[in-house]
Amino acid sequence: MISKNDILSFFLPPLIGAGGERVALNLAKTLVDWGYKVDLVVPETGNRHAKFTSTIPAGVRIIDLGTPIQRTVYLQKLFKLKQYLEQEKPAVMLSNVDYVGVSNLACAIAKTPTKLIQVVHSNLSKEFNTIPGIGKLVKPLFVRQFYPWSDGYIAVSSGVANDLAQMSGIHRDKIKVIYNPVVTPELPVKAEEVANHPWLPPEKIPVILGAGRLMYQKDFPTLIRAFAKVRQNRPCRLMIIGGENNVRLELESLIKELGIQADVELPGFAPNPYAYMSKASVFVLSSLYEGFGNVLVEAMATGTPVVSTDCPDGPAEILENGRYGQLVPISSPGALADAIMATLDNPVSSTILKERAQEFTSEKIAQTYLDYIQNL
Repeated sequence: MISKNDILSFFLPPLIGAGGERVALNLAKTLVDWGYKVDLVVPETGNRHAKFTSTIPAGVRIIDLGTPIQRTVYLQKLFKLKQYLEQEKPAVMLSNVDYVGVSNLACAIAKTPTKLIQVVHSNLSKEFNTIPGIGKLVKPLFVRQFYPWSDGYIAVSSGVANDLAQMSGIHRDKIKVIYNPVVTPELPVKAEEVANHPWLPPEKIPVILGAGRLMYQKDFPTLIRAFAKVRQNRPCRLMIIGGENNVRLELESLIKELGIQADVELPGFAPNPYAYMSKASVFVLSSLYEGFGNVLVEAMATGTPVVSTDCPDGPAEILENGRYGQLVPISSPGALADAIMATLDNPVSSTILKERAQEFTSEKIAQTYLDYIQNL
């Protein structure tokens, strides 16, 4: 049995503000609030990760392994993680986004009683297909070789669980589906704050909002093309908030090509996205694939109507196959535009959306995690 004298450890990749990281931090904060001892074990907290260190909840002990990216990072991380396990002997380690199984090896050579749970946040087949070079072939081999050494498995959606079972050879019945803890007590408070943008809240011109890192997976070109079609039918504006400018130049070029510069903005990273979500007319997720789709739940929690691609995996489960928001095929600007216009004309009640979002509160999900850990 897990007691409040035991250490619950979260092993994370470098802190870059990704969805898996925010899930772990939400869980960690809730567990600390409940009186549990929580360690956050990360490769490093300096350099490009420093600005996200401030998001780590008070009361969580940070274990910085001091392993910046370099050729020998895998071995360095392995042995420093082994040392941590031997010294602190956490009761449980929840390993997040560890797609090379370094935590499996560390637990094996440390020979401590720590129970290791792999938490999978993404459709690995889709994720690995985007990796250039030999990594596309090697990472699935790591998963199949090392993941079966784990004591437990959590997937953030049924689709992710099915994909993990197929890739790893682990029986599907051994993989527990636990949705992400997205709705925190702070979310509705932050949603009431002012959005520092002249378009929000919209007065006469509706604002369509997208959010996420500017990267291939999010398929913002499809959202931009869909917006251009909506704009041909009615006045509207599009805003996409998010950091990591991997495809910013491509998006800016497309916006210029479509002649919609006056009505589209890419303001970058928003420290408080909920202030933007709560004041948008409709929120759109245009991704090619997801693990869950945290932003859909966040927007629903603010009462904002949502539209999403029916991508693998997560959105269909969150929206209950269209009950709480329209689902459209991926990479289909026309279908996405039609769904946006239909939602603007006939939005789902904000009360209904907020009630649905309560299924994904940090307290509810944290208790599910604890129940699963106890059953190990």
